Amino acid sequence: MAEEAASPGAPRRLRADAQRNVDALLEAAKTVFDASGVDAPAKEIADLVGVGVGTLYRHFPLRSDLVKAVVESGIDACAAAGPQLSAAHEPPEALAEWLRRYTVFLGTKRGLAPALHSGDPAYQALPGYFLEKLGPTLTALLEAAAAGGEVRDDVSAQDLLYAIANLCMPVPGQGPEFNQRMVALLIDGLRTP
Repeated sequence: MAEEAASPGAPRRLRADAQRNVDALLEAAKTVFDASGVDAPAKEIADLVGVGVGTLYRHFPLRSDLVKAVVESGIDACAAAGPQLSAAHEPPEALAEWLRRYTVFLGTKRGLAPALHSGDPAYQALPGYFLEKLGPTLTALLEAAAAGGEVRDDVSAQDLLYAIANLCMPVPGQGPEFNQRMVALLIDGLRTP
């Protein structure tokens, strides 16, 4: 039995070994997609994990399922970083560090952009997922920093999410370092004089 029984209508929980396979496949897919693009052979991803291609297809029957899962796992990791940074840093630095991490996250998704904008219905829910997960995280960071009077209080989380996404768009002849410099300027502009 590959999965544990669940209540009707609820997603079934994977066994621990199956969940490890899924996690390893997602990490391998991120690595392969970054190096070779989303059209890289499935065998390349499976080989990196040390499983058969059948294991990959059992968990991700369509390429779009895998691409979507890779993007969602990145969004989840970015969202989870917010509370961790808040616990470890003063509010302005936690906000700045989270915005830098968000910039890196967007920079690593450059190769996925053509797939995500392909019109495939599998990706239609991603913008909502993106805002649902990252909006509250960034709102909490912004509010904490603004409460101390150290950053502007007239900027919303949605403003920043979209502004940074625009600043992370590929620029001909420039790499991700260029985008990171532009976001650093934006972060400086958030600070109150």
